[in-house]
Amino acid sequence: MHTIELTCDDVLDSAVRAAWDRLAAEGLPSQARHPHPTNRPHLTLAVCERLPPDAPMAFAEAFGGLPVPVRLGPLLLFAGRARVLAWGVVPEARLLAVHAGVWRVLGGSCDGNPLHAPGQWLPHVTLARNLDAAARAQAVTVLDGLAEATGAFSGARSYDGALRTTIPLAGQR
Repeated sequence: MHTIELTCDDVLDSAVRAAWDRLAAEGLPSQARHPHPTNRPHLTLAVCERLPPDAPMAFAEAFGGLPVPVRLGPLLLFAGRARVLAWGVVPEARLLAVHAGVWRVLGGSCDGNPLHAPGQWLPHVTLARNLDAAARAQAVTVLDGLAEATGAFSGARSYDGALRTTIPLAGQR
């Protein structure tokens, strides 16, 4: 599987990593504990079996509007298999336009997670995974008072789940 992701500018990256660190300091699951070198704060736009053969060029127009200013707002809890705690991304017009542009490039070729599709997508930056009920409650307490964060998504990449590598699609990050 391949993801298509937006990466954070330094300001937004620092804010997300500070939240990761708060969770880890309390002994809770946190993305800060994910050791892979490709691990970084990001926003997933799509998950697909394969990318267009000329991916960086194919997505050039979709990512032409980067950087996109954003605001991270409320905490979100996803109860599915991964039991995720996330920082919600306020879905403003420019971000939604980038998302729609990616899906135009993918056309019908994206058979990944339908929750990333336009009209279904709930944009978020993951803070922690695999939280049981007690850890979820503690994590929400630890992050109580977490201020909204602002910054921008300044780059784009694809993560290749089979090779565990990234492919830059736009921006320098």
